[in-house]
Amino acid sequence: MINEQQVDDICLDFFYKPHTITLLTVTVLSLMYFAFTRDDEQSDNNLRVGLLVVVSFFLVISILAFPNGLSVLYFLFLVFLLFLNWDQVKLLMYWLDPNLRYAKREADIMEYAVNCTVITWERILTHFDIFALGHFAGWAVKALLIRSYGLCWTISITWELTELIFMHLLPNFAECWWDQVILDILLCNGGGIWIGMTACRYLEMRTYHWASIKSIKRVVLQFTPASWTYVRWFDPKSSFQRLAGIYIFMILWQLTELNMFFLKHIFVFQASHAFSWLRLIVLGAITAPTVRQYYAYMTDTECKRVGTQCWVFIAISLLEALVCVKFGNDLFSKTQVRYVLLWLVILAFITLLCLYGMMWYEHKKIKSLSVQSEDHDDSSVDESCGVVPVGIAAERDSLSLQPTKLGEESVRNRFVNEHGGKEQ
Repeated sequence: MINEQQVDDICLDFFYKPHTITLLTVTVLSLMYFAFTRDDEQSDNNLRVGLLVVVSFFLVISILAFPNGLSVLYFLFLVFLLFLNWDQVKLLMYWLDPNLRYAKREADIMEYAVNCTVITWERILTHFDIFALGHFAGWAVKALLIRSYGLCWTISITWELTELIFMHLLPNFAECWWDQVILDILLCNGGGIWIGMTACRYLEMRTYHWASIKSIKRVVLQFTPASWTYVRWFDPKSSFQRLAGIYIFMILWQLTELNMFFLKHIFVFQASHAFSWLRLIVLGAITAPTVRQYYAYMTDTECKRVGTQCWVFIAISLLEALVCVKFGNDLFSKTQVRYVLLWLVILAFITLLCLYGMMWYEHKKIKSLSVQSEDHDDSSVDESCGVVPVGIAAERDSLSLQPTKLGEESVRNRFVNEHGGKEQ
């Protein structure tokens, strides 16, 4: 059914017609060219190229058959790692990148949280590097995916607490207070969240902004989602199921972030290495449909199962944690269980506060709209000869028609989960 979905009439219709035979022809011809023209005397190079071609063919098939081929490959790679021993894993890493033989951990060559009482402009400016820019951009993307100020700020604050709790395992989590509060939470996290949420509001109204653009508009629309659904994680009728769903979502989000730091610490590669970028690309490619499908499963009672992208994402997060535990026995033997339990309790408490605060805000917002509507009812009707102003009427109608909209969203949610999360 996804192949029969109706889209807007766009002039560049090449991207909206099937080209399976063309893709098959190009793929086979390319394979024939590289198979018979390349030098196959070097055995290591043959293995690398052959593995790359296998992955490429798998991705081509996934484009035709299922939507999450790259994530499935990473999932299968993690399963494969679980059946290796430490020497085999190191041998595999050195085969992929011989320079990893000489790699060192960042914690072994850098000092963290030193002389925190010394605060100078020169020292503050040294923290504004490529990693700070990536931190800022990362939170902008996260805000685009989550689309909720309350939940973004909750995850932002709880992540800083997560760093404090797991600091006894990962030394690079140690930061000065001004670095953690001012630079991380307020500037990088807060600025990124604001940029992301601003982009969300812009994208929700982009058809109106592009109305005056003719040819350029149609070309750009080729590479944009068919629709942009407004996501509302919280409402006044949030139940215990909603609370549990948000709590699980936050744990999975924190676990996914933690996995990256544990992986590069256990397997000894730095954040700038290609392994880090490949993992970021794989998870980043499926995070958007994952969040959308999880939101649909959590808010729509008619959705009986999570979407395929969400399932694979959760499986990857859990498998990464298992890989870290298996090959990081020395590291996790130092784990203090009370810290982990404290982390889980803090997440539960902050999740409850977050939901309560958002519910209170929604109640206050609806109450203010009702009072505003009542205050303007009589005077507006008299002044406009019985016609209620458009703004007040729209707000009041949106509240009264909320169940209808919820029903429509239920249909969309079921479609998203059943067909791989195409709607953004």
